Amino acid sequence: MQKKRKSWNLILLGLLLFLVLIIITAVSLGAVEIPLGHVIKIILAKIPFLKELTQISDVGVHETIIFKIRLPRVLLAGLVGLALATSGTVFQALLKNPMADPYVIGISSGASLGATLGLVLDLEFEFLALNTIPLFAFLGAVITVFIVYKLAQVGDKISVSTLLLAGVAVGAFLSALVSLLMVFNNDSMQQIVYWMMGSLSSKGWQQVEMIWLYIIGGYIIIHLFAKDLNVLLLGAETAQSLGLEVEFLKKILLVTASLLAGAAVAGSGIIGFVGLIIPHLVRLLVGPDHRILIPSSALVGAIFLISTDIFARTVIAPTEIPVGIITSLFGGPFFLYLLNKKKKTAGF
Repeated sequence: MQKKRKSWNLILLGLLLFLVLIIITAVSLGAVEIPLGHVIKIILAKIPFLKELTQISDVGVHETIIFKIRLPRVLLAGLVGLALATSGTVFQALLKNPMADPYVIGISSGASLGATLGLVLDLEFEFLALNTIPLFAFLGAVITVFIVYKLAQVGDKISVSTLLLAGVAVGAFLSALVSLLMVFNNDSMQQIVYWMMGSLSSKGWQQVEMIWLYIIGGYIIIHLFAKDLNVLLLGAETAQSLGLEVEFLKKILLVTASLLAGAAVAGSGIIGFVGLIIPHLVRLLVGPDHRILIPSSALVGAIFLISTDIFARTVIAPTEIPVGIITSLFGGPFFLYLLNKKKKTAGF
């Protein structure tokens, strides 16, 4: 066990170092390229006890670019990737379905409807650090989860198969409502469509401050239940015989994973397939134990979305591609691969 722990620590350390490297690389790339060494020195100069070690002049313009434009966007991408990958890992375990992701129970449709209402109503207010559109998206995601949860509840228990079917049905209905609102509000259609594509363009510290507490708090809760999630995979009866409160655990994990995905959508719009791809790739690296799978998926999710955003904003610069389009180009074929693999396993 001690050897395994040491191996896990090395994996996490390696992923963490790689994440730091990706963050620095992302901050350095753009219309104005800033050398990596320059980026490191400018960032270190902001840390009080390291400030004296950095000797750098003429940082004015570069400092503004780094701290006002690029760093907040990169950190937002990391937070969103972390949230989507973590919630995807939980949904795949809870639903025992390799094709599940944060949007499988209608979260994307609920968030889309909320954001569309926010755009159409053109209201201006703020609550708990969330302004109008992200707040409506967040509320839309949470209300959708509550409706789906209630539809799947039988007594004090949750039917996993009913949850999946209810999510598909509710998601389809809410998507139809979004389309209907777009038809009747041509003036807002372009803005709605762009938001639904998922983009980190023009996002800054406001979005980071808006969602970081929800995402970090949600991740910590899920991480604390990682060992219990392993037990749950043995089957409900076995888990119960080992003293686990199965239904309580399902509720906590389902709500927390949904809130994670809702916060991610509120910050960046609809970015699909991250929660589908990342858990599968990470399982190949670290195995199925959620004590290492959850933190590894979180780090790889952050790395993946930051890397994807680099590609989205540089491949045809100065034009930016919405990052949701790039993740869908990766995720669509991967989903078809999983579907084909499952079909062969089932013997069809």
